Amino acid sequence: MAAHLKKRVYEEFSKVVQLPQEEAPAKKLRLTKPSKSAALHIDLCKASNPTDALQYLLSFARSSVEAESVEGVVRILLEHYYKEQDNSVRLKIASVIGLLSKTQNFNPESILDDTLNTFNTEKSHQVLAQLLDTLLVIGTQLPESPAVRHRLIEVACKHLSDTYFGVRNKCLQLLGCLGNVDTHLNKDGHGSVPPGIVAPGGSGGIGVRDVQSVISDYFTDQDPRVRTAAIKAMLQLHERGLKIQQAIYDQACRLLCDDYEQVRSAAVQMVWVLSQLYPESIVPIPSSNEQVRLVDDSFGKISHMVSDGSWVVRVQAAKTLGNMLQVSPQFLEQTLDKKLMSDLRRKRTAHERAKELYTSGEFSSGRKWADDAPKEKVDTSAVNLIASGACGAFVHGLEDEMYEVRNAAVDALSALAQSSASFAEKCLDFLVDMFNDEIEEVRLQSIHVLRQISTNITLREDQLDTVLAVLEDSSRDIREALHELICFTNVSTKECIQLALLELLKNLTKYPTDRNSVWKCLKFLGGRHPTLVLPLVPELLSTHPYFHTPEPDMDDPAYIAVLVLVFNAAQSCPTMTALFSDHTFRHYTYLRDSLSHLVPPLRLPGRKQAPGVCGIDGSGSVESAQLFLQQSLCRVSTIHNLQDPGAQDLLNFTIRDLQRLGELQAELAGAADFSATYLRCQLLLTKALQEKLWTMAVPLCLKHNAMATAAAKQILEETYKLEFLYSGLENRQVATIHHVRLQAKALQLVLTARTRRGVEPLISVCEKFLQEVESFQRLFVIELPHLQDSFVGKLLELSPRLSACKPGELVKILQTTLRQSGFLNLQLPEQIQRASGTIIEPTGESDNPLRFTSGLVVALDIDATLEHVQDPQNTVKVQVLYPDGQSHVIQPKPGDFRSPGPHRHRLITQVYLSHSAWTEACQIEVRLLLAYSSARLCKAAWRDGTTEGLQPTDGTTEGTIPFGKPVKVFIMPKPARR
Repeated sequence: MAAHLKKRVYEEFSKVVQLPQEEAPAKKLRLTKPSKSAALHIDLCKASNPTDALQYLLSFARSSVEAESVEGVVRILLEHYYKEQDNSVRLKIASVIGLLSKTQNFNPESILDDTLNTFNTEKSHQVLAQLLDTLLVIGTQLPESPAVRHRLIEVACKHLSDTYFGVRNKCLQLLGCLGNVDTHLNKDGHGSVPPGIVAPGGSGGIGVRDVQSVISDYFTDQDPRVRTAAIKAMLQLHERGLKIQQAIYDQACRLLCDDYEQVRSAAVQMVWVLSQLYPESIVPIPSSNEQVRLVDDSFGKISHMVSDGSWVVRVQAAKTLGNMLQVSPQFLEQTLDKKLMSDLRRKRTAHERAKELYTSGEFSSGRKWADDAPKEKVDTSAVNLIASGACGAFVHGLEDEMYEVRNAAVDALSALAQSSASFAEKCLDFLVDMFNDEIEEVRLQSIHVLRQISTNITLREDQLDTVLAVLEDSSRDIREALHELICFTNVSTKECIQLALLELLKNLTKYPTDRNSVWKCLKFLGGRHPTLVLPLVPELLSTHPYFHTPEPDMDDPAYIAVLVLVFNAAQSCPTMTALFSDHTFRHYTYLRDSLSHLVPPLRLPGRKQAPGVCGIDGSGSVESAQLFLQQSLCRVSTIHNLQDPGAQDLLNFTIRDLQRLGELQAELAGAADFSATYLRCQLLLTKALQEKLWTMAVPLCLKHNAMATAAAKQILEETYKLEFLYSGLENRQVATIHHVRLQAKALQLVLTARTRRGVEPLISVCEKFLQEVESFQRLFVIELPHLQDSFVGKLLELSPRLSACKPGELVKILQTTLRQSGFLNLQLPEQIQRASGTIIEPTGESDNPLRFTSGLVVALDIDATLEHVQDPQNTVKVQVLYPDGQSHVIQPKPGDFRSPGPHRHRLITQVYLSHSAWTEACQIEVRLLLAYSSARLCKAAWRDGTTEGLQPTDGTTEGTIPFGKPVKVFIMPKPARR
């Protein structure tokens, strides 16, 4: 019996001992909950003074707390809160509670009651303000709980009568963030409405107030910070989608005359919001019987604020004017004239004048001096439809002493001029005058603004003269922006064309580096004004009806500029070619080949048509080219298996056609190149999977094996180009690219297994490949239905078998699946563009070497244009290749990039060169590189939440892709003198 009892005790003891080992993970998770609370409790108990307690709280606030531990930590904090006598410690405790309520996966409603109870004993105004801020954090975490929101609003209304401005500010902020229009607050003496606020319809009884009326009562608070908080709370209601009452408009207008700039600045925004909500409402004009639209009245009042004493308010007012697009034309045009226009004065009708004459009792006899004088002096300001101070608002803004105000006024003019063609014409003189501003930023912004509205205006000769004077500016950005402006500007006379050409040629002489920008400018200038260029052709080309003139030098950039102007004008003016001399036709042929992007195809009489005039560049060229592209892809889609006879020939012909299409049609160059590169990958894969390679022994087909290895490597490089060199790709195209990349990696795995002996080297490679297949499945789970018959689709069908098989069996499965996989059709997106880079400087045409002392550095100026490059500040690099094989990769500074237009960037930087002494000058190669990282897609998918349970992999592939034509430069490092 004793032995049996001893055995039972031993078994029970064994269970007790083994129980913690079985639930070790659960025990580990639960230990984190009391550990934080206990540690915090011990630290706060050890604090001997408020300073130590604050240090403990600061260090604790920087640490992370699990969601399960938050409630226990808050109770420990509140326990010390009630014991603490120092206000700063209690304030920090309230702040930490607010931070804890933001913990992910924690429901702050569990600590709401405990937090609200602290208001019953708290007397410090600063701590009350912090507690209200904590309630605001809790309320924003629980937007779907009306009961919680109502309780918080009651607390805010109860403390609105506090004497401390910070408490009232937080109460108003809480009302703005949590209040609703349909929320009614009862003044019942229990704190629903602050004491002293009387409800409409009564002087002291029980009334019902809405949130907006409670907030608007504090528009007249004695503290300007509270008035500002009240306006911002009302704006917060608007941002949350609640409609503000029109009755607040009068109060907001009175706040425009407040003594404090913060209040006036917020009031400007408030008036604008109401003008957008009720633009067609009618409001009366003070001291008259006239009425105007609310949007016109608010426009006049905000225009008056452009002359405010604070430059911050002036900037706010100028920016706001640019967003008021519904204003009447007469009010809009008044902002450009300091004198009040007659159509904005109240005019008496003839009936009213006759009635006044009749009531006077008699007509003037002329015998008495001034017997017909008015009985009283009429105040003209009392009958104005717009305040006299608002007249010429933009004139005041453009002449302001602060450049921030001038910049804001220029931006506002841009927005308003784009919506009104008549206003654009009237503000043209003012914008042109801003070209002479002392601040470069203002000059540049005014040029950009005039470029945006250039389609609605035509420059006069005096205006064009002012514009062209800016070409002498030393800033390259200013000059190039002006070239861009002239490209899209309309001029009125042939004298304007002559003046523009003369100034641009002066610019070309003074700044030779502007050559390409000036040529491009003259290309568009000639194309927009063919009829104005026509009478200038004999003078521009120096031709004579009777005498032969000398042939100009084709190496002269100024002569090329004139030819670019004339040839682009001749494209839409067929009679112009009759004025050309023989050498002009020869020069046209030369420039058509060397500068085809600047010289258009022309129909020359009696001569063979230039290439590209007919055919695909004719009418409807884009539509026909797009149809040809779709037909080519449809023809390739008939390939069901890569081993089908004739598949390689079809791919070869289609790739050739698409490459030629990209050369002829610039609009479809991106789509054509993308398709050709994808088909080239399929062609390489087809050649690598030939029957001969896989039926012969490895020693007998070493050459074919090396060819397949090189093909797999090239396919990988091409897939990275497809993914990162083209913009506008959708998820379908990215999945297709990754599918081809996975095929190339499978081919590499099979080739590795054929050339290496032993199983050990294959284990890690096989595991990595299976991880990539799993990653592909998670990344492109939406696209998997379109990949059923493809290589990946067949692998996913065998996924349970793949994870359990040995490396040798996996290689056989991959080899069979690769050869039996079908051709995956390519679906092109609507818009696809290829990233391109062109190095303008250095040109690589100079034979004079760049000499410098060996061991020292020399700066090489780089000027390049980038198109359709995403995030160039982080992806574009410059590579320098030396003749001895050394290479340097330089990362340009972010400030070296400029954005002259959409999808276009300009890189202007310096590259420092250094080398040991050479015996003679040699060429170095300068090229642009596009850096990429294969982890970018995974991180983007992880951030967007499109993949669930997928972590970015550590084995990311990073590299660079050359894009653009490289340039060769002669350099000569000289030995140092001794």
